[in-house]
Amino acid sequence: MRIIIGADHRGAAAATAIRAVLIDRGIDTVLAGAGDDAMCDYPELAYEVGAEVADGRADAGILICGTGIGMSIAANKVKGVRAAVVHDELTAQLSKTHNSANVLCLSGDLLGQALMERIVDAWLRAEFEGGRHERRVKKIDAIERGEDPRRS
Repeated sequence: MRIIIGADHRGAAAATAIRAVLIDRGIDTVLAGAGDDAMCDYPELAYEVGAEVADGRADAGILICGTGIGMSIAANKVKGVRAAVVHDELTAQLSKTHNSANVLCLSGDLLGQALMERIVDAWLRAEFEGGRHERRVKKIDAIERGEDPRRS
């Protein structure tokens, strides 16, 4: 598995720490962008991570900014990305099992490091359930193609 992590200046320290944990677990992990806490614009990192995931160069992405919201909005503009902002282990799990989220967005300001690590762990362990959720994800894909999901 290959994971790409991106963070703006407000999530840089958390991204570095999460990357170290994943590397210790033997997961191939890349840090997008400059990899430091220099001021940057989150849409650039969201695009870079989203493009890597959508193109299949990474299996999953993790994005961290102040709230996680900006990263999620920007990443979801990349075709093929389903980015979810989560704040606990349950929403992390559900974002994967029900929504097939391939990019996890976290708040560098609102979540502590220990909680972020538990969230990442829950998200990585979860698998998409398919079934009724598959139908709904296909409707999301239809919207992405500019189609009316009621006709999918």
